[in-house]
Amino acid sequence: MAGLRSFLVLFASLGALSAAQCPYGHTSARSESETLEKREAPPPTGEHFIDQFVVNDTNVYLTSDVGGPMEDQNSLVAGDRGPTLLEDFIFRQKITHFDHERVPERAVHARGAGAHGVFESYGDFSNITAASFLSKAGKKTPTFTRFSTVAGSRGSADTARDVHGFATRFYTDEGNFDLVGNNIPVFFIQDAILFPDLIHSVKPQQDREIPQAATAHDSAWDFFSQQPSCLHTLFWAMAGHGIVRSFRHMDGFGVHTYRFVTDDGKTKLVKFHWKTLIGKASVVWEEAQALAGKNADFHRQDLWEAIESGHGPEWEFGVQIMEEDDALKFGFDLMDPTKIVPEELVPVTKLGKMTLNRNPTNYFAETEQVMFQPGHIVRGVDFSEDPLLQGRIFSYLDTQLNRNGGPNFEQLPINRPVVPIHNNNRDGAGQMLVHANNAPYSPNTLNNGSPKQATQAEGRGFFTAPNRSVSGKLQRAVRSTFEKDYWSQPRLIFNSLVEQEQQFLINAIRFETSHIKSATVKTNVVKQLNKISNKIAKQVAEALGMTAPAPDSQFYHDKVTKGISTLGTPLLKLAGLNIGVLTSTKSIDAATVSTLKSAFKADGVNVKVVGESLANGIDLTYSAADATDFDAIVVAAGSSKLFDDPITQASSLYPAGRPNTIVLDAYRYGKPIAFVGNAKAAQQSIQIPSGPGVYSDLKGRFVSNSTYGGMNNRTREKRDAQAEDNSVDLATNLRQGLKTFRFLNRFPVEK
Repeated sequence: MAGLRSFLVLFASLGALSAAQCPYGHTSARSESETLEKREAPPPTGEHFIDQFVVNDTNVYLTSDVGGPMEDQNSLVAGDRGPTLLEDFIFRQKITHFDHERVPERAVHARGAGAHGVFESYGDFSNITAASFLSKAGKKTPTFTRFSTVAGSRGSADTARDVHGFATRFYTDEGNFDLVGNNIPVFFIQDAILFPDLIHSVKPQQDREIPQAATAHDSAWDFFSQQPSCLHTLFWAMAGHGIVRSFRHMDGFGVHTYRFVTDDGKTKLVKFHWKTLIGKASVVWEEAQALAGKNADFHRQDLWEAIESGHGPEWEFGVQIMEEDDALKFGFDLMDPTKIVPEELVPVTKLGKMTLNRNPTNYFAETEQVMFQPGHIVRGVDFSEDPLLQGRIFSYLDTQLNRNGGPNFEQLPINRPVVPIHNNNRDGAGQMLVHANNAPYSPNTLNNGSPKQATQAEGRGFFTAPNRSVSGKLQRAVRSTFEKDYWSQPRLIFNSLVEQEQQFLINAIRFETSHIKSATVKTNVVKQLNKISNKIAKQVAEALGMTAPAPDSQFYHDKVTKGISTLGTPLLKLAGLNIGVLTSTKSIDAATVSTLKSAFKADGVNVKVVGESLANGIDLTYSAADATDFDAIVVAAGSSKLFDDPITQASSLYPAGRPNTIVLDAYRYGKPIAFVGNAKAAQQSIQIPSGPGVYSDLKGRFVSNSTYGGMNNRTREKRDAQAEDNSVDLATNLRQGLKTFRFLNRFPVEK
């Protein structure tokens, strides 16, 4: 019995046993003190603490759920052609588990991707917060981050226009802290009681379940136009933030105002920010639509491949810090989640850096089962009176109870903290711990008062900011301090975009509202837009065949703020971007490919070679390639015949005109394009005009290996030197082009 008892206690400590561990191994009797010491040992910490739960199925026999070796390829039947027997426990175990493999998908943020990482503090910030993960320079804390879209189901496309979730769990040495935010710093509504209405409106129409993952329908815009608090977030989403290049190329925000609390109870109001260290970037709408059909997993794939290649994305973590007395200083209430504090007024103080460096081992066990909650906070962080945040604290817990079917979801490996858990919670579905304490209540004497109460003074317990107070009569109304100005901040966002991005935003609204059937809804939308900008309202009205409204200038202004554009500033890093080299399998321009790979290796840029058919040196066929696969296109020497008349040069290896289409679409999407050597003929045949981001004026040309045969050594050396010069010229141009990312001069703007 002593051996069995020690095994059970060890099981409680670890939570789950690896299949490599044999539960029937020899155990010897231990004293009670030894048993307790073993049980209290904390689990492994550090970046890879979750590895203790990984099951390694290498070189082992298949077992039942309770450890018995077995086979499961054939059902147990009565005779050669008889029925399957009810006693076939192997079949029943296998099929029953399969039948229950799925948990309910999230009501929102169902489509997501996640990764492990590490956060490193820049310093000791105990002067503003008691949070232990910010208590020392260089202190590292493991993290898990999940990115997502909001409205679509798990089966929707990554590139649907939407707000993007940015949820990060800090596995701190004082418990889990979840910062559950978005890539947009504001939200549609001020009060959580409106959240069901918002989501019901933006989800697919309930009578036909379409459109999926889109708001281009009547109910969404009916709600937006009736609830003008939505306009601010809507403008962010209609701009490039709704169709980001990747999860790596976007910022993140905590959305709400929180509090930092020091050990002695002093508080500051803070807003959380994640600043990408790669740079912000977005795709254009036509490209996003093509990606939805060509590669619905575009963002998932990008994140996975970036981390696998050793170029995991990085963000700086920072806060805008404000005094409690400044809650109404900025012309609005800091508790209003539909408003931003411009960084010109309150700069972001950088606290540390997060790097995502490890992909999940199992998507379901980690990314799907991670259950974030705004209610997961730690000592040093506290809530504010933001009514949307207050509602989320309740709603997220309720959601996780529904998804998991019981209260023990915190015991799943991805949800466990890196520190031991001690509480009086008991039983429930999926209980994975064997509790030795037979006095699960407080206060108690039978277990010497344990677990003891951790307070502000003892045990470094969480404590609510002592200066928080509430007074006043009960009411059910919008807060008087929540200004009824819903239009000036959307205009601030619009003013802060470059003119091509402004046109993109207008065109996005045109696309969305062109799908509206109700004349009343269209009229209401134009009225709301006219309170932001007569220019926007006129252009949308024109597209909808409506009469343009007269200006309504009550909230018009010319103010701007920084950090809004996703295309107006160069990228900071190029890692994970893709250059497509269009060549011919019959005459691969090996010199161009070699020099490009060498030039961009240190940048982490992928050079992919496209040809008619797969062969040595060809990564992708034209039939499988598309302009959306690449961030820059190089048309290599020796490939010009592929770009002749697509009708007379039709091939069964790829759709008619595919090489031309790749180049033309890349140009239409604003991407850098280079024509090497005699490929300039392709530029002329496709009618790609010269201009910014189109490189075809190189000195001489690259030479392919296939042309070396007729040269003497001196000629070869001369051509090699020329090719080397041109490789530098091409690499320099392409590098600058990739940093620019989109050449906005190619997009028309209405004056």
